[in-house]
Amino acid sequence: MAGLAAALELTRSGERPKVTLLEAADRVGGMVRVSDVGGIPVDEGAESLLARRTEAVDLARQVGLGDQLVAPATTSAGIWSRGRVHHLPSGTLLGVPTRVRSVLGAGVLSPAERVQALAGLLHAPAVPDQDEPVGDWVRRSLGPGVADRLVEPLLGGVYAGQVDELSLRSTMPALAAQLAPGRTVRAVGKRSQATGSLRRGPVFQAPVGGVGRLPLATAAELVRRGVSVRTGAEVRLVVRADRGWRVVFGPARESHALMCDAVVVALPAPQAAALLYPHAPVAATELSGIAYAGVGLVTLVLDARDGSWAPHGSGVLVPAVERRVVKAVTLSSRKWGWYADVAPGALVLRASVGRYREDDVLDLDDDALVAAVRDDLRDVVRVGGEPRAVRVTRWRQALPQYAVGHVERVARIRADVAKVPGLAVCGAAYDGVGIPAVIASGREAAHGVLRPPAAAEGGH
Repeated sequence: MAGLAAALELTRSGERPKVTLLEAADRVGGMVRVSDVGGIPVDEGAESLLARRTEAVDLARQVGLGDQLVAPATTSAGIWSRGRVHHLPSGTLLGVPTRVRSVLGAGVLSPAERVQALAGLLHAPAVPDQDEPVGDWVRRSLGPGVADRLVEPLLGGVYAGQVDELSLRSTMPALAAQLAPGRTVRAVGKRSQATGSLRRGPVFQAPVGGVGRLPLATAAELVRRGVSVRTGAEVRLVVRADRGWRVVFGPARESHALMCDAVVVALPAPQAAALLYPHAPVAATELSGIAYAGVGLVTLVLDARDGSWAPHGSGVLVPAVERRVVKAVTLSSRKWGWYADVAPGALVLRASVGRYREDDVLDLDDDALVAAVRDDLRDVVRVGGEPRAVRVTRWRQALPQYAVGHVERVARIRADVAKVPGLAVCGAAYDGVGIPAVIASGREAAHGVLRPPAAAEGGH
């Protein structure tokens, strides 16, 4: 999505440059993809767009999907803990409770864990003088119960990471920025809620038919604007040339070369590092240090009656401490009303698997993985029955891990890249893994290569 957003932003500039988009895969969009499962369209990546951060919904409107955007039919969710589903408490920041009632109503916590969380909520926690793991701060401030059974399933679900390794400043920047001596977590929450209350409309939206329609519609809009969109065109080499760049792409035996004035590298960190090393070695070294988590998705289409005992709401999160294969279950046909038209009488269910350092589950063959997932579904959401259709999706290099010091790492990457005129980077490895953040990074990269060399270099 970052490359698509960058290309579209370039076409909107007054200079009207000639733009070519080179995509290694046979389709655009990366993990943002919708596929047919038993005749039903199902997203194999993200299935909703954060609407209160506007980049993604704005892009949808720009590419003709504005009238197709809908809000979820239900947004309530639960957490499966200690053998049962508990309501996800309101008034939390990615699982960090910010209200007394958030703690009192958190059935997912034991009585002792609630007491510890309340004590932390009403007292000012220590303010870290440098970045630290989210888990360390939460355990110290609110107790291990909050860390393991509230924050981990929410934050860990976003990054597929370990809460004890993810950076507080990178993954919870709003909370980290509001921490101050003498300020309680409750006060931090009130400040955040005061800002959020100014925003109107649904928190999440998605196009009818799936979020995977967004990259396809964006590519179609690019073609209408004269952009050359080439799939199956893996870039193998980027070489400095007179007044520009020579980009080599395609199979080794049938490679092609493209001359251009500027290059936007919208790749995962390891691939970006390989291309950048001859030109920005510091950036390349830093990018090589960003680890990735693999994730998987098992999509099941069942008879709607098979879900009659499932908990109410859009889905259930499963904390890592429960040691289950499944980490989240989305009841997609409940969450999105349009499924009633395309899949009447069906229950469409997505089970997410895989966390950082836990690739063994992705190594299971399809039959074994589906069997393990179905075993968990019987316990977690009480869904059995024989599926009408099944699809297994594996994303081996899915989500970058924002380790402690990630903000500083990104600053070093950008400073080194900025020394090279006509070069920019973007994607999920920098400022956020969500679709709006990725789109924003693509737009900023486009602006970067359009700046005059002196401005782009920032005085270097």
